[in-house]
Amino acid sequence: MPASPSNKLHIVAFDVPYPADYGGAIDVYYKLAALHRKGCAITLHCFEYGRPHAAQLEKLCSAVHYYPRITGLNGLRPPLPYIVSSRRNGELMKNLLEDDAPILFEGIHTCFYLNHQALQNRFKALRIHNIEHQYYMQLAGGVGFGFRKMFFLQEARMLKAFEMKLQNVQAFFALSKTDSEFFRAIYPDAVHRFVSPFHRHDVVESTPGMGAFCLYHGNLSHPENVTAAKFLLDEVVPSLKMRLVVAGKSPHPSIVARCQESSNGELVADPDEARMEQLIRDAHIHVLPTFQTSGMKLKLLHALYGGRFVVVNAAMLHGSGLENACIGAQTAKEFIDTCNGLLDKPFTEVDLEYRRNVLAGYGNLANSGIMMDELGLERQ
Repeated sequence: MPASPSNKLHIVAFDVPYPADYGGAIDVYYKLAALHRKGCAITLHCFEYGRPHAAQLEKLCSAVHYYPRITGLNGLRPPLPYIVSSRRNGELMKNLLEDDAPILFEGIHTCFYLNHQALQNRFKALRIHNIEHQYYMQLAGGVGFGFRKMFFLQEARMLKAFEMKLQNVQAFFALSKTDSEFFRAIYPDAVHRFVSPFHRHDVVESTPGMGAFCLYHGNLSHPENVTAAKFLLDEVVPSLKMRLVVAGKSPHPSIVARCQESSNGELVADPDEARMEQLIRDAHIHVLPTFQTSGMKLKLLHALYGGRFVVVNAAMLHGSGLENACIGAQTAKEFIDTCNGLLDKPFTEVDLEYRRNVLAGYGNLANSGIMMDELGLERQ
């Protein structure tokens, strides 16, 4: 813990976290909002590569700095992983040294300067978004042989080596219980806290009653989500007695084609935030399989905080601790039978109160309090 408590904190973000329109950005943005509400004076450092500067961030932070990410061949500096070496900038070091406030590195991506001698006496914490080498191995398994597969495999090897060089991290904040135990085994002398993903909900807003459709939602260009959506459209939807809405940004052409050909599947492409919230609220069943056991899925929290019944496989629950809030299914037949069995069952006030109790430890203000305590920050 820092020697002298204050309310100042540096946060180094891997991307510009606004708009909060994908998993990593959502976690960072709503973390900023929660820490700001508790009186934290944040100096935010953002690496940029395609997303514009965001005036909204200045409302939550005392200062916001932007640094261009070094992409392409110039970003390579083996044996460092590309996601780390491409986020190096001398101005970042200069700005980090303006005071002695603790530093929160958002993901291993941002840790290029973690072991720099000039930061030797600073309190440094790391937000673990994934066990990155495992995540990249799973990405490699999801693509055919070629440059992308070779890149993912090489990145996974370098990330595994880099994960063994985090001795200068005093506190690990993992968003998955499984990830927290992984790093605790490597660095037993550090602080390890499970801090679930930050999100847009302050309270559980699920609506009792009945909905008119099933819903799968996510970034529909991401390979993980494309695989899950194709599984549902190919193997589950033909036997469902309720239509499935597939909603999300930038749908892959294979998803577009399948929805066009399906009599029971409907695509909602690129919904704005209000439309997505309406879909989450109006759905009767959230059908959320995944085939990658990495991190904790924000779509799961969104469904639980805003939707009715949530049917998931074991991989979706991986490390979440939310088994009691969901209904499990593994095979296509189990998804079909479970969903069809819920068609005439209303989501009740009893269901709502139970969910509120289960999610009591997953709120933004509670989690920001955990982080501030471990960082030695004063609360207002």
